[in-house]
Amino acid sequence: MPLGLAALDEMTAAFDALRTALDGRDAAVIDAATGRIGKAAAAVRAVGAWRADEDVTARLRQMKPLLEAARVRTAVLADQAGQRLSTLAAQGAATAPLTYGR
Repeated sequence: MPLGLAALDEMTAAFDALRTALDGRDAAVIDAATGRIGKAAAAVRAVGAWRADEDVTARLRQMKPLLEAARVRTAVLADQAGQRLSTLAAQGAATAPLTYGR
């Protein structure tokens, strides 16, 4: 398997891990999944001439909906977390539920 496709496979797996992490409430798991995506993206960029490889560009086009869905979901969840934090600030930490589990 070409290096570019292997890097994209890792990126796909990293986004799958993020999706699973976002279903949970553990901030450390979400942070680790986000870090994995950063490393996978760096590996894709390091391939260099990946734009010239038609297989790699085709795989990127296939991944585009996954990437967009992850971006939208992250934005929605960030907004929800912000709303919860606003509730905490308004009600006080003693009466508001935890935003993340411990």
